[in-house]
Amino acid sequence: MNNKILIVDDTKSWLLFHKELIEELYGDFFEITTANSAFEALDIIRHNIDNPFLLIITDLQMEMDFEPKLAGEWLIENTRTIKEYSSANIVIISAMYNIEQIAKNYGVECISKHLLIRNKLLMKFMFEKLMPFLDKI
Repeated sequence: MNNKILIVDDTKSWLLFHKELIEELYGDFFEITTANSAFEALDIIRHNIDNPFLLIITDLQMEMDFEPKLAGEWLIENTRTIKEYSSANIVIISAMYNIEQIAKNYGVECISKHLLIRNKLLMKFMFEKLMPFLDKI
């Protein structure tokens, strides 16, 4: 079974926060890869076409190369053009005020960073929503 997760954020402390939280919730069940930018993430995604990620977690605000779009939006759009990732589970975790609308526009899930800091179980609930088999772990 594929258990690979890609976490994308330009802030090292957030990459570490997400990685440690997933490990706290699920031990070493998931194989976690991280990327510091949308460009790096897309390169990693393309190199994993034969064994796609089960879940991609991305921030929205990273490098500014994609204005007026946000880097996370660009990443989602480009990921969806890859056949093997056309229906991939994607979760935006961001502090953007309009995160819910952006997630809705792209048909993905979201968690506010502000809320996640206050309630780490939001990650568990999101994972179990997207991957129902996890409630047995």
